[in-house]
Formats: sequence, C-alpha cells, structure tokens
Amino acid sequence: MAYPPSPLPDLSGRTALVTGAGRRTGRAIAFKLAAAGARVAINALGSIGPAREAAEEIERTYGGAQAIALQADVTDPDGVRAMVEEAVQKFGGLDILINNASIRHHASLEATTLEDWRRILAVSLDGSFLCAQAAAPYLRKSGSGTVINIGGVVAHTGARGAAAIMTAKAGLEGLTRALAFELGPEVTVNCVLPATMHAPDDPPERLRSLQNFYQHERIPLARPGTVDEVASAIVSLCGPAWRYMTGQLVHINGGVYFG
Repeated sequence: MAYPPSPLPDLSGRTALVTGAGRRTGRAIAFKLAAAGARVAINALGSIGPAREAAEEIERTYGGAQAIALQADVTDPDGVRAMVEEAVQKFGGLDILINNASIRHHASLEATTLEDWRRILAVSLDGSFLCAQAAAPYLRKSGSGTVINIGGVVAHTGARGAAAIMTAKAGLEGLTRALAFELGPEVTVNCVLPATMHAPDDPPERLRSLQNFYQHERIPLARPGTVDEVASAIVSLCGPAWRYMTGQLVHINGGVYFG
C-alpha cells in the first residue's frame, strides 16, 4: 500500500550533519533533509562508499542540492572535531545535528563481552555527547539550532538479548534532557524513538516477519512503518513550527508502545 508523502518544512540555507547515515534510517534522514532544501553532511564509520553514493545520489535527485560524505569514528574526539570542522568549512555553518550512529548487537547476557558492552554504549552515548559538544558553538550561532538523538522503543518495551542496546538507548534519553538544558534557549534537543522499521533494501523475508508481527500482535496500525516515515517526522522537528519543543521523547511505532 502506498502512502502520500508528508509535507516538509523549508530548510533551505541550513546545514545538517547526520551520523551513521550510509544506510537504512540514517540514509533516509539525509535524503529527506535534502528534499527539504538542507545541505547535508553524511557520516560513516567504516566503508565510506555507501555514504559517498548517497551524497552523489542526493545531488542527482534534487537539483542544486549539496551533500558530502565524511568518514569518522564518533567515539574519537579528534575525529569528531575534524568532521564537524570539515562540514562547517564546506557549507559555512551547522544548524542541525542528527545523532543516528549506533551498533545493533543482539546476544544473551552471558554471550555479551565487556568489549561488546563498552563499544555499543560508546557509539550511542559517547558519540552523541562528542558530536553535540563539537557542534554546540555552531548550533548556538545558527538561530535555529537543532539536535535530534535517535533512540529506540526497545528501551521501553524491553527485549531479550538486548541489554547493551537497551541501556545505550535509555542513556540517550537522559543525555537528550541534559543537552536541552545545556544548549537552550538557542538550540532545541529532542529524542526520536522508532520501532523496527522497513527499509527499501530489506530482504522479502524481513518484511514478511515485520508484517506478521504487526498484524498478529494486534498493533493498532497493523503494519510496519518505514524508514521514510521516521525521516519525515525527524525533518519536521527540524522546522520552524517545532521551536518550542525541547527535551522530549517522540515515539514513532504504530502503537507498539504508548509513551
């Protein structure tokens, strides 16, 4: 079933940095920001190839759009500062930070190593803190500075084999509130919590599994959401209509959890 696209705010002249944006939700956010008129810096940790491909496709798809790919480990303070500086030098400023980078690691408590635990928390928490810290001077100057942290409904519903992920996402909610105080009144800071979403490149069996879950578990909207729907909500939060909302948790899950 096709759903009509949501109207987007006008983000012309604004610059956004999206971490972990080479694929899935991060990629969808980058494209939606570009569709709204923003210049986009697309961060990737490992192979820079998907991020470069996304940047090139954005510029092909949206006439006059500007996008760059930036490789950096968000847990490395020097790397984060260099990434932010490169985005600012390229585009002249920074208005929007989307902390999307995370590690998906599912394992039982016994099978989760201390190294796994620390790495998962480092990417979500240390990474979001470091990116916000490096971006803060530019976001404050923006006049419409926005930080959006990408949490997860799992921090509220719970799941087996997800101790590190749940802890990281719950911690991100606390960081969101702290940053709202630290960066206000110039900058708004909110946390978007999506459920598991369908991406265009998902294999058919994954989509079938999601459809079965949403239908058989009596989820109110009875269907999986898409990464595009999450991206639309995030981009709306970057617009002028939402400047009085900060420190909030925004659930996007079709009724999986009522926040």
